[in-house]
Amino acid sequence: MSDFENKVILITGATSGLGATAAVSLAGKGAKVAITGRRAEQGHAVLEQIKAAGGEGLYLKTDVTVRADVEAMVARTVERFGRLDGAVNNAGISGPVFTPVADISEEDWFATINTNLNAVFMSMKFEIPALLASGGGSIVNIASMAGLLGGDLGNAPYFTSKHAVIGLTKTAAIDYAQQGIRVNALCPGYCHSEMVDPYVEAERELFAKVVSRHSAMNRLGESQEVADAIAWLLSSQSSFVNGAAIPIDGGETTRLY
Repeated sequence: MSDFENKVILITGATSGLGATAAVSLAGKGAKVAITGRRAEQGHAVLEQIKAAGGEGLYLKTDVTVRADVEAMVARTVERFGRLDGAVNNAGISGPVFTPVADISEEDWFATINTNLNAVFMSMKFEIPALLASGGGSIVNIASMAGLLGGDLGNAPYFTSKHAVIGLTKTAAIDYAQQGIRVNALCPGYCHSEMVDPYVEAERELFAKVVSRHSAMNRLGESQEVADAIAWLLSSQSSFVNGAAIPIDGGETTRLY
């Protein structure tokens, strides 16, 4: 029997990209998957993919920056499926790029922090009691390679938020380690996704240099590679992994020039 047979997993930001791939992949392994996002048409399209994979899904129109929406997404997941066994906090935005710190608007700063950090806290605030009521489980927070290093693409709000997500993850992991909940962060490098691909298309020469500099494999990652890592962190195969911030970036080269 699969680790995910009849398990209930909630994934935020799963109407496209990494979240959608993870949702369909987990459904194919037997999980019941609740997905969230603001775009209903895309959410229902992912639901169809979940059904095609042989799984059962639920789409919840959710703005993760709104407390009532976040509380409702967990409550409705439990109402529909009866429990919660795992959560993937994936929703995020890139924020401003190619902008030095002093030139970043306050509006852009707070929008990025609210979506990428505050929403992860709020999601965990409601996910953790539901997991405890189900006897424990696993949370995977999607941070980034940007949470492990500094950056030279002028997107300080994004890098700041992802560093903070790792700190939040490690602290929560300690808080609930003896109550049956594991909390880990996954730190993808540059991967094909709705967030990255537009920049790749618009700045091909620049991103060729970025990928060459930041991936020893000299390529973008695939969303399925991230989905497989998410599945491992949610499964019993990673039962002694807790409070980790795991890079999945092709081998960051950290060049000195």
